[in-house]
Formats: sequence, C-alpha cells, structure tokens
Amino acid sequence: MELILFFLLGALISVLSGFFGIGGGFILTPLLMLIGLAPIEAIATSLLFTIGSSSSGIIGHIKLKNINWKAGIILGVSGIIATQIAHPFVVFLDAHQLDEWAIPVMYIVLLSFFSVQMFKKKSAQQGVSGLVQPSILKMVLIGLFAGFVSTSLGVGGGFIIVPMSIAFLGMLPKKAVGTSLFAVLFIVSAGFLSYAFTVEINYFMGIFLLAGGLLGSQFGARSTDVFENKEITTLLSFLYLTTILSVALKAFEQNVFGLIIVVLYLLYFFTVLGKRHIAHWREEKGYS
Repeated sequence: MELILFFLLGALISVLSGFFGIGGGFILTPLLMLIGLAPIEAIATSLLFTIGSSSSGIIGHIKLKNINWKAGIILGVSGIIATQIAHPFVVFLDAHQLDEWAIPVMYIVLLSFFSVQMFKKKSAQQGVSGLVQPSILKMVLIGLFAGFVSTSLGVGGGFIIVPMSIAFLGMLPKKAVGTSLFAVLFIVSAGFLSYAFTVEINYFMGIFLLAGGLLGSQFGARSTDVFENKEITTLLSFLYLTTILSVALKAFEQNVFGLIIVVLYLLYFFTVLGKRHIAHWREEKGYS
C-alpha cells in the first residue's frame, strides 16, 4: 500500500514537473523530509525521480517545439560542472550534522527570492520572443547556479532556470519551461551519480516514484498549451510560496501542517487544471 502511494505521489508531482519545467525535485525533497527521510537521502531519491520525470516531460515539449536546444545544452553542461562542487558541500553538512537546518534555510531563502521576483516582474510580460539570442555568459552563470543548488537541495534546478531564463534571457515562459527540463536532465543525472555510490538509497521507493513520474510529465507538458503565459507564472509563484511554508513548518517540526498545506495546493492546482481541460474540450467540440 505504501509503495502504491509513492506511485501516485510520483504521478502528481510529475504533472507539475512537465507543466512548470521544474523537474519535480524541489517539491519532492521537502515532502520526503516531512515524512521522515534524512535530508541527504531525500536529496538522492529526488534526483533519481527527477531523471525520469524530466525525460518524460522533454518528449512532450519537443512536440510543442518549446525547447531552445543551444541554451539548454549550455545551461546543462554548466550545471554539470557545478554539481561536482556541490556534492562535497552537502557531504560536509551531513557529516557535521548541519543538514537538518542548513538545507531548509537554503530552500526558504531561494524560494522566497524567486517567488517575489515572479510576482513583482510579472514574468510573462518579460519574455519578448522565442527567437531572442541571450548572452552565453548569462546562460553559463545561470547553469552554474542551478547545478550547485540542484545537488545541494535534491532539486532539478528548474525552479531557478525557469524564472531566470524569463527575467534575464528574455524567454517566453513556455519556451523557458521546455528548455529548463532539457537542461535539468543533464544536471540531475550528474548530481544523482555523485550520490549513488556514497548514500544509502531506498531504490524500491525511488522506482515507484519514478514509475508514477513517467505517467504524468507529458500530460503536464501538453497542459501548458491550454494556459496563457501569465497564468503559468502565477500558478508557479503560488507553488513557490506553498513550498516555502511547508519547509518552514518542517524546520519547526510541524510536519503535519506542512503536509496539509502541500495537499491544499495540489487540490487547487488540479482543480484549475481539470476545469481548463474541460473548457478546452468543450470549445473544441463547439459546445457553449
């Protein structure tokens, strides 16, 4: 029964992954910590999951032509370099028993910054064109930052790449989402391999999460086609705020309340998603 729940959890998170281009790990890692996994084990398991969810989501975005291949490769390769710096950093935190507070604090600070940026700048209006040729230096710096954070926090790095690609590279949100997932695949693969031989991982849990994840990502990717760019940005901002609150509650050992907040956001998101798909279907069929 527990493994079935992990399967369903993987499917739900992978829909968010494909929809937002975030890889899914930045949601999964706090959830795994909330249910009792040690931070370093939660990080490694999330990276394994994100490999699968990103791979599946990429397929959907290829069909939608949402990937800037050049930017994705530069972001991804830069991120791989940074993962090799981040791994010993996390091992140091774990060895000195600093991970229980340092990792949640890093989450809260980063997510707070990006959620404010997404609300303040109205990112959907910042992407001026899918044909923008952004600075290579900016792409490298974003990739390095995303790679370091990915391996430090067990996330794909997409929650950094997406808003920064919109704000600093001039990408439209949908293009940023697809490109992010492509870059994330490079980053999480390197990050997971850096942990695989040094951290004890529950592979049964990881496999069931991954199996569920393979189902949801493409649906999430296709769902971007029935939303406006501004709507995607707003939903992502609320996801950031939800994760901030859940991690903060975890830091104060209020795990149950943290889980409740995450569940409430998931109910809200999937209600909006379902209504939009029904409206789109009715429109295609010509119903009033």
